[in-house]
Amino acid sequence: MPTRPVRTPDEAGFWEGADQHQLVIQRCDSCGLRRHPPVPMCAGCGSVTARYEAVSGRGRVMSSILSRHPNASDETPSVIVLVELDEGVRLVSNLMDAGSPPFEDMAVEADFLHTEGAVLPVFRPAVARTG
Repeated sequence: MPTRPVRTPDEAGFWEGADQHQLVIQRCDSCGLRRHPPVPMCAGCGSVTARYEAVSGRGRVMSSILSRHPNASDETPSVIVLVELDEGVRLVSNLMDAGSPPFEDMAVEADFLHTEGAVLPVFRPAVARTG
């Protein structure tokens, strides 16, 4: 089960988006660079102005690990993944309902999990789309 996040002022927009079941990513107002995790200054141009924009939530698993709690060996391990979104930004999150490894190169899409008073962005295997 994912743990509750510690919210910082720099990440407020990201978590406000999650609360609304929307995956948003910070984007520099000056050069357009998308970045995650959110930070106060753009690494590309040094600008301190940015906005959050909604992204598709679709991407591919780049790498994964099974995380086992050392004191709860009977619990199902969490699947932690690095996802590259279609928009080019990478996020670390949990993969839910994915079956057995390997997970690398799996098409995924964002979903939102309510836990311990927080809404967390997670990923699930992508549903095949037609037409």
